Amino acid sequence: MMIIILIPLLLLELYLSLKVGESIGFMWSAIWIVVSMLVGIRLLQSTPFTLMGNLAAVSKGKLSMKSFQNASTAYLIGALLLIIPGVLSDFVGLVALLYTVYLQFVAKITPEQTKFDTKKGDDNVIDVEIIDEHTDRNSRA
Repeated sequence: MMIIILIPLLLLELYLSLKVGESIGFMWSAIWIVVSMLVGIRLLQSTPFTLMGNLAAVSKGKLSMKSFQNASTAYLIGALLLIIPGVLSDFVGLVALLYTVYLQFVAKITPEQTKFDTKKGDDNVIDVEIIDEHTDRNSRA
């Protein structure tokens, strides 16, 4: 079943890569492939730092767990697709990375409340203790 879906995508990838290579030339196509592969490898190398930054945003309540999962998955898929040579895979990889940036940007503008960032109690309540110093000393026995 997966082969039925994969074969047309591979043919579309080959067709688009040949058309782009025909229009920009072999040298620029080779440079494109090498640069996109190096960018994808560099993104994969920085994955632990990116995930730790996203976890910090989750713990501060700036990123929900669902957005964390979406951003992390899109980041990894985008980096892997940039490594694969081809126009279609590079385009889809860039879309996935832009989605990750979008999630990070929206999370910083409108932070979502999570269970880590909820306040308990009322801010207008003052908790006091009253000590009566004028009691009769004889009544204390």
